[in-house]
Amino acid sequence: MGTFQIEGGHKLKGEIRPQGAKNEALQILCAVLLTSDEVIIENIPDIRDVNKLIDILGNLGVKIQKLAKGKFAFKADDLKLDYLESELFKKEGSSLRGSIMIVGPLLGRFGKGYIPRPGGDKIGRRRLDTHFEGFINLGAKFRYNKEERFYGVEAPNGLTGTYMLLDQASVTGTANIVMAAVLAKGTTTIYNAACEPYLQQLCKMLNAMGAKIQGVGSNLLTIEGVEKLGGCSHRILPDMIEIGSWIGLAAMTQSEITIKDVSWENLGLIPDTFRKLGITLEKKGDDIYIPSQDEYEIQGYIDGSILTVADAPWPGFTPDLLSIVLVVCTQAKGSVLIHQKMFESRLFFVDKLIDMGAKIILCDPHRATVIGHNFSSTLKATTMVSPDIRAGISLLIAALSAKGTSTIHNIEQIDRGNENIDTRLRAIGAKITRIEA
Repeated sequence: MGTFQIEGGHKLKGEIRPQGAKNEALQILCAVLLTSDEVIIENIPDIRDVNKLIDILGNLGVKIQKLAKGKFAFKADDLKLDYLESELFKKEGSSLRGSIMIVGPLLGRFGKGYIPRPGGDKIGRRRLDTHFEGFINLGAKFRYNKEERFYGVEAPNGLTGTYMLLDQASVTGTANIVMAAVLAKGTTTIYNAACEPYLQQLCKMLNAMGAKIQGVGSNLLTIEGVEKLGGCSHRILPDMIEIGSWIGLAAMTQSEITIKDVSWENLGLIPDTFRKLGITLEKKGDDIYIPSQDEYEIQGYIDGSILTVADAPWPGFTPDLLSIVLVVCTQAKGSVLIHQKMFESRLFFVDKLIDMGAKIILCDPHRATVIGHNFSSTLKATTMVSPDIRAGISLLIAALSAKGTSTIHNIEQIDRGNENIDTRLRAIGAKITRIEA
């Protein structure tokens, strides 16, 4: 395992640019399988999970050409579908949860799709029922090899559009079903669809390829199936999770930071949620400017009750930033209740923050109460292990604000979702060293 050594307690200053959105990239890359024409994608983040998916596409027979940094051309005109049932794919696909989204486009275009049970973050149960129930609604037959933990869907006569009400507004589930439905016969209506900016971007890309999707941005999508799709060019949005992380970093380290080109119109509640924590941030063109603050005070509700920050499907607050909010509140003035509704293991990293001196009460797997220090005492440096991408960034922010030198092991988890994070942080004054395994 690789390691970061972080000398904390230093103020940072400068500009930082968010990478392309990881969660959008995983969807968009799978969509190249829907056409034999060339698809050009820009602003692809150079991170472990995305690179792993690009390798899978290459092994599947997609022709891939790197045109510039973050810009690639993809052409899926001669696929090797036998790869889907190979031992290599069982190994590669099971290590990346995002690989589940190759099933929808392959099912729609070729009438079959297979996937080993995928991995990803250890943040609790993340069931795949929504994906496969959607495929079954479109007329696919489902099969599961229990011994090899291998899923398959087949529709040799093609898919047929239908009405479906999703049991949960799953982002990846919606994306997968949409990619299957664009080539189905007739009209598909998806209610309780996810409507995150990533999903909106996918629908816009598919429409540019010739799909007919209406209701983009709402939870009711209507898809009129077409016979084939063509190529297109697409640019991935900046990563809203990184943007939220840099806001939290600036507050915790009392630093003056400008976050460049953030696509304000796609940030939803993120800026206002951090403002409720007392953090000053200003809109300057398409940038976010955070001035250095000696303190930030959590706002209560009108009736004086404690603020609750909870995740919810878009346009609610994204669950991927609750870990950041939690660590930021450890140095706020006031108290807050963090309610992580969607994943039951995502708060289990708080024991590391408690070791560092944070005042946190873990109420249950979903809720934690944080009593802020208001910088009256700093967090103490410690040694810790990154359990998942988002907790890893939160621990990194805590370490950068702490007194002394901290060590974070298992930084591969951080690298899965963040491009050259140590290099980019050093550019604004962070004292961080990468030690390779």
